Amino acid sequence: MLKRLSGELLGTFVLVFCGTGAIVINQESGGQVTHIGIAITFGLFVMVMILFLGHISGAHMNPAVSVALYVAKRFKLSDVVPYISAQLVGAILASTILHILFPKNELLGASLPSGSDWQSFFLEFLLTFILMMVILTSTMKKNHSLLGLALAIGGTVGLEALFAGPICGASMNPARSLSPAIIGNHYQSIWVYLLGPVLGALAATFLFVVLKEDDCR
Repeated sequence: MLKRLSGELLGTFVLVFCGTGAIVINQESGGQVTHIGIAITFGLFVMVMILFLGHISGAHMNPAVSVALYVAKRFKLSDVVPYISAQLVGAILASTILHILFPKNELLGASLPSGSDWQSFFLEFLLTFILMMVILTSTMKKNHSLLGLALAIGGTVGLEALFAGPICGASMNPARSLSPAIIGNHYQSIWVYLLGPVLGALAATFLFVVLKEDDCR
């Protein structure tokens, strides 16, 4: 169990450090990373972490994913809280280091809506819904390819960040949004990024179960 939790902590740390780090460095460098670069960074690091840690912890790196996988009966209830705890520790550690490196950057890559909260809430819900459907369908077979899984999930994250990032931030991950909010003390609209991804992931899981049952019949 310790090995698996260490994998989740490390994976979430790398994802948040490099993903939100790309946002911070883009601000610090006057936009040299660009929005496209940020989206690619998130997508590629999801791919890399799945390839690196998928066989160790499953590379959830996302509390919404862990909860949804439990509901889908692919994850033990006793593992949910430890996994989420490891993810939050990894994310907060990443934001803490970014704050030390860039003390003048106030937001630290925080997820903030550019429009209304409800607009971003529905975007986060739908984005996570799509992501969770990809995760569930990609892992249907026990002998699924880790490379195929990494490409499918990382590609989905990158593409969704590419088109929706300017509006809602395309977080799809409560740990990714909560950590810069805590370290930077920016809690405005945080409910959007806690409820949206969790409800979206659960909705995808319920739909997947229904479709799977119909397919079996």
